Amino acid sequence: MAKNLVIMESPSKAKTVKKFLGANYEVLASNGHVRDFPKSQMGIDANHGFEPKYITIRGKGDVLAKLRKEVKKADKVYLATDPDREGEAIAWHLAHVLKLPEGEKNRITFNEVTKNAVKNSIKNVRTIDMDLVDAQQARRMLDRMVGYEISPLLWSKIKRGLSAGRVQSVTLRIIADREKEIEGFVPQEYWNLEADFEVEGEKKPLVAKFYGTEKKKLSVSTKEEMNDILKKLNGVEFLVTEVKSGERHKKAPQPFTTSTLQQEAAKLLNFTTQKTMRIAQQLYEGIEVKGHGTIGLISYLRTDSVRVSEEADAAVKEYIKTNYGEDQVTKQDVNKASGKKIQDAHEAIRPTYMDLTPVVVKDSLSRDQFRLYQLVWKRFVASRMVQAVYETISVKIDGAGYRFTAASSKLKEEGFLAVYADDEDEEAQNGGLGKLEENAKLKLSALKPSQHFTQPPAHYTEGSLVKTMEELGIGRPSTYASTITTILARRYVIKENKNLYITELGEAVNEMMKEAFPTIVDVNFTVTMETLLDSVEEGSVNWKTVISNFYPDLEVAVKNAGEKLSQIKIEDELSDVACDLCGRQMVIKYGPHGKFLACPGFPECRNTKTYLEKIGISCPKCGKEIVVRKTKKGRRYYGCENNPECDYMSWQKPTDIKCPKCSNLLLEKGGKLVCPSEGCGYQQNANKEEQEAKKVI
Repeated sequence: MAKNLVIMESPSKAKTVKKFLGANYEVLASNGHVRDFPKSQMGIDANHGFEPKYITIRGKGDVLAKLRKEVKKADKVYLATDPDREGEAIAWHLAHVLKLPEGEKNRITFNEVTKNAVKNSIKNVRTIDMDLVDAQQARRMLDRMVGYEISPLLWSKIKRGLSAGRVQSVTLRIIADREKEIEGFVPQEYWNLEADFEVEGEKKPLVAKFYGTEKKKLSVSTKEEMNDILKKLNGVEFLVTEVKSGERHKKAPQPFTTSTLQQEAAKLLNFTTQKTMRIAQQLYEGIEVKGHGTIGLISYLRTDSVRVSEEADAAVKEYIKTNYGEDQVTKQDVNKASGKKIQDAHEAIRPTYMDLTPVVVKDSLSRDQFRLYQLVWKRFVASRMVQAVYETISVKIDGAGYRFTAASSKLKEEGFLAVYADDEDEEAQNGGLGKLEENAKLKLSALKPSQHFTQPPAHYTEGSLVKTMEELGIGRPSTYASTITTILARRYVIKENKNLYITELGEAVNEMMKEAFPTIVDVNFTVTMETLLDSVEEGSVNWKTVISNFYPDLEVAVKNAGEKLSQIKIEDELSDVACDLCGRQMVIKYGPHGKFLACPGFPECRNTKTYLEKIGISCPKCGKEIVVRKTKKGRRYYGCENNPECDYMSWQKPTDIKCPKCSNLLLEKGGKLVCPSEGCGYQQNANKEEQEAKKVI
């Protein structure tokens, strides 16, 4: 019998596919890439047409020897690596090292690891798509150039072991810019006003919110303004001037893409992007399901398409019809792609078998596998269901020229919410609105003013960072998790309670990149490069043209940075602390976690100490010095040198100026001095410091 060889990337996926194909097929795995650039050099010949130099990856010798042996035995070889740029490139490298005939039809792809999908792919064997390969080569070479040329500068100017990356560096800048925005944010005072009205037959009062006048919306900024409004409303008769009924429709969500899966898994399951991708990979490659053998439970996990195959679309609609009723199946064309460039050869992330509900496979999955599979399954079913419908009532209540509004909503038709509940935008119920009629008089029972302050933008989480990267067009779905993992591993960024914070090391790297390589960390430039890579994939732009246009500018920038940055290199700074062991004056060093004190007598004396940077301000609690400290994960704050005996701390830098209202120390924030006391709200321009300092007793 003829012998066929199928080569895949993953051993676990190979094991699953082997069961589908039977004894006439041998299925082996390459364990990812088999060739790459050498580690000792850039591996790109800029003087000869930017020709890449590939070598066999260390440790892949035995794998390739086994593959070559099996290729000689086989009558037909199929390259079944992943259905994306990276997979296409791996197939091309395999074809080269295994000396397969150029132009031969040996490439197969499938979007899900199921028996039908695998067998259909063999019927549709094709040649390797060189446009996809060239797009991957261009991306890899751009990243290599940035990393190989810029990273040594970081080593010499900041610390050895640091790295720069094309997508990594601009992602770090996004986080740094958000942190500066938060640090510079100055809260603005505002007031809300709620009114309780008595409604006949209702035990609970009707709660309405202050809108403004009958003609326009008003914002209340100070207590004086609020007191003026309260004074005018005292003893006023209120009239219902409008009661409006309507409906609000909530559309069903699209099935998951890589980005939206990472965002929802972060929000609902508290998964990191890396964990989401790892578990999704397991579900895609194959799970041993009782009664079904080893099968892939979800479709390919690296995609930015929401398209779904006709077979899968029909299957999910049949499931909805059987379990929820024919009227719950959407009539809309939900398979329309968005206007942006997507990898439309892929599908959205979806279950491979509709009859394998989460309940059916639960005993075959780990807890985390089950939770992620259930999320994918429910989202896919919901995407083919009708929208949810709410009955809404809105009311306008006027008195003394001012207007209050109240609204309520009630779920009328559950639609997709029967499967994929989402209470993000649900409005609070307001019981008595349905009984109100226009021109009805209402008795005011209470006015409730409340003071608030505007809040700064939220710190990025992994989920919100992925959303921003996708919206801006930075990177591709397959790069989000690895990019975030890299900047965390390098300690450019740390994570506390889901939030991402830039470290002192990250700030130093970001500032150097902005100064020396502004183009690399420019969002618009990065987006343009992604567009060019898409054009390479489409075959409309030559990949070497992209490289040849990029490299000369990078080379000039690196040369200039080497000369410019060498002039600002900081020598070790002497401290006022004597070494406990040898008496020398200790110096301030810069390590991976920030500054520390070290003895200049190294290596004879290896003494080190924690560096406490004083800011020249006395602690308001105990009178000792306030110093710059760091959390265990590297986030900077200001605390007392007498810690833990004294617990004073502040995220913003304190000043020696006292608040004229409450005597608390004012903090520096966004060019202003603000009082940290809750409910105080005092602030002043920073240039008034000298005048105010004279008033401090």
